[in-house]
Amino acid sequence: MKTIRLHGVGDLRYHDETIPVAGAGEKLVRVKSVGVCGSDLHWFSGCGIGDAKLERPLVLGHEFAGELEDGQRVAVDPAIPCGHCEPCLHGHPNLCLSIIFAGYGTQDGSMREWMAWNAQCLFPIPDSLTFEDGAMLEPLGVAIHAVDLAHLKAGMSVGVFGCGPIGLLIIQMAKIAGAAKIFATDKLPHRVEAAKAFGADHAILAGTNSEVEEIRAETKDRGLDVVFESAGTQDAVDTSFATAMMGGKVMLVGIPDEERTSFSASTARRKGLTIKMVRRMKHTYPRAIELVSKGLVDVRSIVTHRFSLDQAEEAYRVAERREGLKVILEF
Repeated sequence: MKTIRLHGVGDLRYHDETIPVAGAGEKLVRVKSVGVCGSDLHWFSGCGIGDAKLERPLVLGHEFAGELEDGQRVAVDPAIPCGHCEPCLHGHPNLCLSIIFAGYGTQDGSMREWMAWNAQCLFPIPDSLTFEDGAMLEPLGVAIHAVDLAHLKAGMSVGVFGCGPIGLLIIQMAKIAGAAKIFATDKLPHRVEAAKAFGADHAILAGTNSEVEEIRAETKDRGLDVVFESAGTQDAVDTSFATAMMGGKVMLVGIPDEERTSFSASTARRKGLTIKMVRRMKHTYPRAIELVSKGLVDVRSIVTHRFSLDQAEEAYRVAERREGLKVILEF
């Protein structure tokens, strides 16, 4: 089978490898679509995320869908929790102490034609969903989890700072949850326009030093009930803390390039802010499938670039330059 492995910074290489054999509790999946995620780009451009570093040539890819040997079409949850540790037993499999995650650390991901994966992590998708839609259920799951953690209520005002695919999905989920006003910012004009198209009431070009003032003015200096930082940049973090209302919530969704994220302690303390870190997702695939199947969330319009597996490096370069929105590899 064709396989693409990361050997070093920006170094993706083609390999011919043996098709894996499904083990106990596993099924063999023929991969059909793989999304390029922002976390994949951390591996591609820096060979790691935080304390996880490239130890051997790694197959990237954790947003994916495919079909089983019997033809069943499935979306694939990339996370396999142990089910026995304290976080798992407390209902937090995304925080599992022994989690196996596709395309992370030493666990190969989905940039290959076949992979064996835990059968409990395979979710049948209806014929109305394409394989591409199935791959997009993973970032949608992150958006669902972020909104769940925020306990977003109807009538609240929301900020989404960073309008890549996950930010755009958070906008849609906030709309479904009943947000009365949604403010969105991004440094890229085409993503600001995308935020408007996906439901933001106010979409602002970031980096002009006026977005905080504009949001404060539009909210009559009250600020926002909930803000989602989904850019992974310090500027977006600063905007989040500056625009959150007294007693508001700051949800840190983005993965920063640096190992540390900072904020004004006096601002956070004076406002009495609740700060939450969003770690992947949990129990979201059935809900994501329903939302997309019923047309309540549009994942398809977020995909702007498609490449074959042989074009993997070009696909990653396009994603690295933040061209368009979502880049998909099609098999």
